[in-house]
Order: sequence, then structure tokens, then C-alpha cells
Amino acid sequence: MTEQDLIKSAQSIIEAFNNSDWEACKAKMTPDAVYDEAGTSRRMQGLAEIIPGWQGWKEAMPDISGSVTSAYASGDTVFLEVTWQGTHTGPLQGPSGTIPATGKKQITRAAWLAVYEGGQAKTIRHYFDMLAFLAQLGLLPE
Repeated sequence: MTEQDLIKSAQSIIEAFNNSDWEACKAKMTPDAVYDEAGTSRRMQGLAEIIPGWQGWKEAMPDISGSVTSAYASGDTVFLEVTWQGTHTGPLQGPSGTIPATGKKQITRAAWLAVYEGGQAKTIRHYFDMLAFLAQLGLLPE
């Protein structure tokens, strides 16, 4: 795959997430893919862990969507800048338990790095500012 093909593939994973098209997400990743979500310190391995993790975000914010603002590729690695927007209307699973819906909107900028192997994403690292995310939801003391 060319670097442009890899960029399109990475962007299509974001689009599939936006549309809750879990089969399309799976098709773009290796079965043993690793998803490292730095903002939450969660590391998921394999599609059987990754997809439910992503579905949890959709449960907490059914309207969440990512917009790719920049995309770069070098060799087998793709870097995306993504802006996530959504309204917290459902339960959000956190490391200390469930966070009830706040009804608040959030806009969180993120960096998404995907390493490809054989035309599929093998490793995805997702970096975002969890502190800013939680502040927007009103979950931090002022």
C-alpha cells in the first residue's frame, strides 16, 4: 500500500467508528491488533477487546464523532490529528467505576498513530488530554 492508501485506511477506521460500523473497523485491523489509549491508560489487545472498548465510548456519547484535521504517513506509520466531539448522555466506564451521564458536550483534540502490517492496522496509539475531557464534562472541582 502507498502512504496515501494507508492514510485513507486510517481515516476509514475513524469514519467506521463514527458510524458504529464495527465490522468495517474489524476489517481494517489485524485480528491481534493492539489499541493503546494513553488518555485512559487502557491497552486492549485483539478485536474482541478493542471493539467493546470503542462501543463503550459510543454508549457514553452516542453522538460522538471524530473529524480528521491533519493526516501524515511515513513508511508503514500513519499519524492523524483528530477532533472528537460528543455529548455525555450515557454511562461512561472509568477506572474507578461508572460515571453517570452529565449531559455536557465535549470537544477533545487528539493524536492517533497507527502502524500498519500487511495493509491492516497492527498497532494504534491514541493520545488525548483526559484532564481537559473530564473538565468539559464538569467532573473536576473548580
